[in-house]
Order: sequence, then structure tokens, then C-alpha cells
Amino acid sequence: MTHHLIDPRTLEAAVRDAKQALAEHDNALKWLLRPDVSHDGPLATEVWVFDTTLTHVLLVDHRWRGWVAPGGKVDAGETPREAAVREVFEETGLVVEPLWAPAAVTVRSYHPDWPAVMGVSFMAVVDRQSSLAPEDGQPAAWLCLDEPWQGYFAEDRLWMKQCVGWIRDGR
Repeated sequence: MTHHLIDPRTLEAAVRDAKQALAEHDNALKWLLRPDVSHDGPLATEVWVFDTTLTHVLLVDHRWRGWVAPGGKVDAGETPREAAVREVFEETGLVVEPLWAPAAVTVRSYHPDWPAVMGVSFMAVVDRQSSLAPEDGQPAAWLCLDEPWQGYFAEDRLWMKQCVGWIRDGR
């Protein structure tokens, strides 16, 4: 994984997202505010896309991570929110509008050989009947939140279920 300088607009948006997130894991904000972080990059983002019944989540079958939320690296000049919208479109063909606040911020490694980065998880709600256009070699599917799936971040399913409660409560 290559490192890049996180530009000021991107870093400012990431700090704002971390402060507004409904949940913070792994001391993500503290990690992001380290003096060296602007040189370490990258930042990651994803969207937990729920169906309108809030019983299913849209995931992509990554070649070695298994079932994960659509997402990826925040490119230079993008905010995490902008990158999240782009990544969902690239990986599923859906245009989404993330909800009011990020669901969570975490610090994690997306590959055993890569350093940890901060990831921002957004939420969106769309009709499950929406037509999907996944990337070649990376199928997308709606998976039930009540049934475990094989994926790199197993704890995400429980966090997603917590977010469904927040959406229902209008938090």
C-alpha cells in the first residue's frame, strides 16, 4: 500500500467525521490527530447500505476479505463522504446519499501486510429492489443482518445492527 499526504481539506473533513460519528472504536480520533498522520495516509471509507426494512445490508464479495461493505481509499482532495459515495457507485452501481452522521470511525488494517488506517463508516438506506451493477469479479448482494456471513471484519455485523436501532430511533 502506498502512502500519500492527506491534504488539508480531506484531513479537516475526516476530523469532523470522527467527531460526529455515532460510535468511535480504537481511539480513532486520537489516532487521526497524531502529528504524523497527515504524512501517513491513506484514509478509508465505506457505506453500510441498508434496505428500507432495515433487515438487510448490501455487501460486496471481496476476493480475499469476503463479504464487506462497499468502500475503499479516500483519494487526494476527496472528503471521506465523497469517497464513500464514489466507492458505492463503483462497486455496486448505486448512487447513495449517506445519512446525517457517520456510523462509526475505526482504526484497522485492510490487509495483514498493510499499516492501520482510520476508516469512516457511513450509513445509507435504499430500496432493495434497486438494480445493482457490481464490479467484475466482486459480486454484490443483500445479506440478512440476523445471519452471520464470512468476512474480514466480523464485528461489523453487530455494529450494523446497532446502527439500525439508531436509524429507527432517529438518532
